[in-house]
Formats: sequence, structure tokens, C-alpha cells
Amino acid sequence: MKKNIFFLTLFTILFSECKAQEIKQQTKYVKPKLVVGIVIDQMRYDYLTRFSNRYSNTGFKRLLKNGFSLENAHYNYIPTYTAVGHASIYTGTTPDNHGIISNDWYDKYLKKFIYCVDDHTYKTIGNESFAGKKSPSRMQTTTVTDQLHLAQNMKGKTIGIAIKDRSAILPAGHTANGAYWFDGEKNGQWISSSFYMNELPKWVVDFNKSGKADNYLKTPWNTLYNIDTYTNSIVDDNVFEGKFKGETTTAFPHDIPNLRMQNGDFDILKGIPAGNSFTADFIKAAIIGENLGKTEHTDFLAVSFSSTDYVGHQYGPTSKEIEDTYLRLDKDLGNLLSFLDQQVGQNNYTIFLTADHAAVDIPAYLQSLKIPAHYLNFNKFNDAALQVTKKYFKSDELIENISNYQIFLNKDKIDSLGLDRNKVADKLAEELINFDGIYKIVTAKTLQTTRFTDGILNSLQNGYNQKFSGDVMLIPYPATLTGGRTGTSHGSGYSYDTHIPVIFYGKGIKKGVSKKRYDIIDIAPTISNLLQIEAPNSSTGKIIDEALK
Repeated sequence: MKKNIFFLTLFTILFSECKAQEIKQQTKYVKPKLVVGIVIDQMRYDYLTRFSNRYSNTGFKRLLKNGFSLENAHYNYIPTYTAVGHASIYTGTTPDNHGIISNDWYDKYLKKFIYCVDDHTYKTIGNESFAGKKSPSRMQTTTVTDQLHLAQNMKGKTIGIAIKDRSAILPAGHTANGAYWFDGEKNGQWISSSFYMNELPKWVVDFNKSGKADNYLKTPWNTLYNIDTYTNSIVDDNVFEGKFKGETTTAFPHDIPNLRMQNGDFDILKGIPAGNSFTADFIKAAIIGENLGKTEHTDFLAVSFSSTDYVGHQYGPTSKEIEDTYLRLDKDLGNLLSFLDQQVGQNNYTIFLTADHAAVDIPAYLQSLKIPAHYLNFNKFNDAALQVTKKYFKSDELIENISNYQIFLNKDKIDSLGLDRNKVADKLAEELINFDGIYKIVTAKTLQTTRFTDGILNSLQNGYNQKFSGDVMLIPYPATLTGGRTGTSHGSGYSYDTHIPVIFYGKGIKKGVSKKRYDIIDIAPTISNLLQIEAPNSSTGKIIDEALK
């Protein structure tokens, strides 16, 4: 009797498992109709927490409450610039592989500076300016957006949108149906490149004719709420912030209508929070105009909010301007999410939100608080470098270029003098480490022959591209900038530049939080896994499986 019960129980278990497996095999995974990648330019992670008491329940808080947030996500390379960030997010790898080593850099083959997306084999689509002579050709790898197109036999649409050209072009990849960026100054239009199309779609033409850009410049920029309630920032009028041309104070309100012509006409829209609202309007027009999320194939919308970066550069992380910008962006995000609910359907889209880099607190402000911070004088550094080559090699022609914290040697001159390239690089590193403001120096030879597994030297190595980068790589002290004493910037491998938000939300995403360390390059393989497609062809990131259902 006991034996019969045993076999009956075993049969029941086996039958149940087989049935469950059969049901699982019969259940077809339904991919999202639309993936929206949102990159917020220069967003520090602490903007999520510092301003949280003022955010609504429909924007950032909605994403955090119903999505999966990585609280310890970082950039794992140097330099942390806009083009490099957007390329790394979407390729799932670092500059040593994808080839975008800065926004612009010295090309040691062409012997001149180049811009990351310039491509004069194409023409501007939308007007007669030169602003559309662009393409993603300098990015050497595929993106997750490319891989989605390949997986669907080029079906489905990929659209890139940002005020900055590089922020629209690089995420959309090499196979995009369109990428659009804002041409300011006298034009005030969204444009594209003949790399993508021969003429603007009707919906873009109609948007450009709508007068929205002009309308956003008809009112002063004042705080969204009573300025006395802006307690998460320092005093409004201070010596650490920059001014628009024509202003005598950094304080609110900023009289945009009267400042407009002195500040590049339509270009001023880039540097105020209305630029983000204007971008959100264009995003909605794109979703309708391109019928995104409405077919059997998955579409991908890669968008970037650029005005946060312009505001950050001018006013810095502790300003009332940056606080107001994020409170307004929170509302724009809430409106965009509601629009996606209505237009695409709540369970039909997936979002990831992150930033292309963060930013340092203004060094002058830190110095006022007796916190170590620095301004590096690159003219003096250049002179010091020349003194080294004169002293040890009797020549001041051995250095071809110094930029982006890299020294490019004049190899032809070195060879003509019968000198050893490595010895020249080693001597520069040995001597220039003594220059005030330089914290670490590594030669290219060291990066090629030694593997740094963690820390800032690992970040430097991940950003070093053997084909394109320089011969000596420099790392300044923490909290160091090279410009003036107002406003902020970014580019380092220190945590103030690397720590950024990463939030996944929507179809296929769990609710939750992780405090584990993740790298920015983990986003692309995670989205690829969600979409059940191959990751970008040089991806080195890992799948964040705890975020996926």
C-alpha cells in the first residue's frame, strides 16, 4: 500500500512538472512595443535624493516607486564627457572599444582636432546651415539600437532626439531611421543629416512651423515655486555662478526675452529649463508622427534632455537654478509618462533613465568651505612639459599636442633625433608628476602592458584607446577644473562625476532597489536580454538580472 502511494505521488509530481514545462513552452514572451532610453545630461545621483521632497508622484517618484533603481551605478572610465557617456550607455562598452574618446579630440593621424560626430560627406536636412553635417561614423561598434534593428530584419523604428547633436546621433546608432537635434541661433529648428534621410518628415516640418521655440522665449525664467522654499540650494546671488550676457546679477528672475539677442537668440533656449520642456514636446510629436509602439515590431526612442547640462555648467550643483531645473524636469517627465500611458499603453513600453555623467561642486565654493579643490593652469603645465623636453632631450619640438589630459608626442621629430619614444614618455611622466595639480601620470606603454583591475587607474585604462589616445595620460587632483571660477564641469573618474542614477521601469522590469555596484555599460546588455536580442558587438557589460522579471 505504501509503495503504491509512493509511485502515485511520484507520478503526480512528474506529471505536474511536465505540464508546467509544457505551459511554459507554449507561453510566448511578449516584448515591449516601445523602449524609451532617457539620458539626462549632467545628472548627479544625489539630485534624486536632495530634491525628492519637492518632486511630484508622477515623475521621478513614479519611476522609483514602480521601477528598479540602482543606487550605486557608476561610470567606469575616464573621461566622463557627453559623447563618451551616450556612446557607452548604448554600446555596452568603454572608449577603449567603441572609439569615442571625448567630445572632440586631437587626431594624431590628421594632425588636427576633430568633433565626435562631424562628417562632411553628408549635408544638413532642414535648413542651409552646416549644423547637420553629422553621422555616427566615428563610433566603431554597434549599439543596442542597431542590434534591435538587426534582430528584426531592419523592421521597427529607431529615433534619436536631443538638443545636442551628439546626444541624438550616437545613441540612435548606425541604422537609425532618424536622429534630430536643435539648430539654434537664428534658425530655432529641429534638423537632421542626409545620413538618415533626404528631407524632414512632415511632422518635423509642422513642429518647426508651430512657433513653440519662440513661445518658450517670451517669458522670464522665474522659479516654479516661491524662491524662499528652495532650501536645498545656497543663496541665490553669489560669486560662484555665471551670468547671461547682459545680466548684472546671478539672481532670479532671468529676463529671457530681453537677454535673448545678446545670448545667441534661439541658443538661449538650450540653457534654461524650458529647453527640456521644448524637447519633451518634440518627443511627443515624434511618437505620434512616427506611430511608435503601434506595430508588431519593437521601436526604440533614444532621447536626451540636454538643458540640465547647460544650466549646470553655468550655475553649478548647489544653485537655485539647478534646483528649479530639476523640479521643472520632474513635471516634464510626469507629463511624458502620462502621454506614453495614453499613446502606447501602460504595459507596452519599457524605460531606462540615466545620465551621461555627473558634475563636481564648484571648486571655488568648496575652497570657501576649506575643502580641498583646485584650478589647474594648463598654460603653465604646457610650459613645464616643454621645459622637461628641453632639459633632458635638448628640444622643444617633441610634444605635438596637449589636450583632454593627454600628451601626444611628435613621433616623427623624436625618431629624426634618434631618441627613444618610450624614454621620452617616461621622462615626461617622471618629471610632470611634480607639477602642482597633477595627481597621477601613466604612459600609454604602461596601459598597454599592465592591467589595473580597480580604482581610478582602471577607469583611465578603460578610457584609453590604443589607436586614438595620447602617449601620456594625466589625472588631476580630486575637485579640479581648468576653467574660470564660476560654474562647474566634469570629465574625471572621481565619484562626483561617475555616480549617476539608473532606473529601469515598465514592461519586463521588477520593482525594487539594488545597492550593488553596477557600471554604466551594464544597461545595454540588460536591455538586450529583455528584448531577447544579441548584445552590441563589443559589449563588455553584464546583465542586471535582478532588475528583470
